[in-house]
Amino acid sequence: MNYVVESYENYKEEKRLTTNNARKVEFLTTIRAFENIFPKNAKILDCASGTGIYAFFLAEKGYDLTATDITPRHIEYINNELNKKTYKMQTAVLDSTDLSIFENETFDIVLNMGPFYHLTDMDQREKCMQESLRVLKKGGLIVRAYISRYFVFPYVSTSDSKYLNEQLGKQLYETGTLNHDDPNCFWTDTYYASPNEMEKYYNEKSIEILDHFAQDGISPMLRKVIDSWNETQFKTWCDYHYASCREKTTIGASNHVMIIGRK
Repeated sequence: MNYVVESYENYKEEKRLTTNNARKVEFLTTIRAFENIFPKNAKILDCASGTGIYAFFLAEKGYDLTATDITPRHIEYINNELNKKTYKMQTAVLDSTDLSIFENETFDIVLNMGPFYHLTDMDQREKCMQESLRVLKKGGLIVRAYISRYFVFPYVSTSDSKYLNEQLGKQLYETGTLNHDDPNCFWTDTYYASPNEMEKYYNEKSIEILDHFAQDGISPMLRKVIDSWNETQFKTWCDYHYASCREKTTIGASNHVMIIGRK
């Protein structure tokens, strides 16, 4: 995980969902889904919170938030921002595969918005899920984001032709795994899942699937066009995306995807 931490220490995660409209689609779609399904007054663990864009949004809505992340810079950023807020939030630098500082069934909702797609080892992904479920109350919501393996190759190969090679396409499609020392690595250690795999995994854990949707769809591939639109045009796009984001074909073709289940 050191390579993942190093990657994020040198990346401005706090700007990822706010710098342009194409990136905002993910955030706007996600909070819309949250508002439709999250119970009021819930105690939430944002596990692998990044720099806290969702944690801050939910805290502003009155939720009791705990934000953790494996990257020290992210938690430092959150703590600095909290100095400007009127509410409090518990924070900690923490590995998502070890939540032992929390008691069993502590939280009403556990967000896994970031860790899953950086755990390239299946055993580590299983530990992350086991720990998240352990600290989640019975009947609570487990929220997991992942990156669809069917989006990745079309995106990177059209963004930079040096990645347009048969080996990388086959590797991503068949295994979904890319490590930092791979000659074709364009990011850091990552695991890209399929929608069927995620639904099967939830079913095997006896987690009732409540929602499964594309967070941003193909918006990242259309960023230049989307960023040129006015406010009305952008809203039309967002409304259409939200209306169609649960179609199976849209989910598979999406960059970021979210699956929400009940323990």
